[in-house]
Amino acid sequence: MRKLCAIVLGTAMAMAGGTAMAFHCPADMKKIDEAMSKNPKLSANQVAQVKKYRGEGEALHKAGKHQESVDTLAKAMKLLDIK
Repeated sequence: MRKLCAIVLGTAMAMAGGTAMAFHCPADMKKIDEAMSKNPKLSANQVAQVKKYRGEGEALHKAGKHQESVDTLAKAMKLLDIK
């Protein structure tokens, strides 16, 4: 019985962690969109990179690859100097 409780608890915690991560991606996308709407001083190449990372991050999020999405969106946020 204890093993069953441990398995159920472990599974619930893993699912909760995944759900929390899922909500992080849209928040990052929103920060990127807001920063881009203010016409940041970036080169054309940097703007292209931000748009590329933003698009890739959203696609990864929709595919359920949330850690990869967060990592990719972080690259765009770094270019925009978003903390």
